[in-house]
Amino acid sequence: MTEATTSVAVRLETTLGAITLQLDAAKAPKTVANFVAYVNAGHFDGLVFHRVIRGFMIQGGGYDEKYNQKATRAPIENEAKNGLKNKRGSIAMARTSDPHSASSQFFINHGDNDFLDYPGQDGWGYAVFGNVTEGLDVVDKIAETPTGAIRPFGRDVPVTPVVITSAKLI
Repeated sequence: MTEATTSVAVRLETTLGAITLQLDAAKAPKTVANFVAYVNAGHFDGLVFHRVIRGFMIQGGGYDEKYNQKATRAPIENEAKNGLKNKRGSIAMARTSDPHSASSQFFINHGDNDFLDYPGQDGWGYAVFGNVTEGLDVVDKIAETPTGAIRPFGRDVPVTPVVITSAKLI
């Protein structure tokens, strides 16, 4: 991988403002390639932040405004052992209890979440692959949005959907 491809920028336009992400392809090459493939396919356009917990994180990349799950490609290998940390403003891959189950869902840390760092509570942790470089105020707005119990999730769902209107490489 050349120097020109080790850093990638993505702009997420949301209904609450824009968030610019700097992705670290040098430390998380598979994760960044996966995320960029979803961006280039238009996968994130029209999806919502479906899980929002103030002081913890905002999660999106999997569901539309009616909470229908969008089809994904195969999961990727967990790259949490890359030295990057789940600090406020970092972006990481969401996953199930299977450490290698991440596909399109991601979260932006609203607080410092050291317990998610490798090795985490399960020997793996959650793979950080970049940071917010602009729009941390938008992350704060999303984190502050009122949430409630909305099916199929049960809780922590924004009462007014926060939509990713577009995701583009910049």
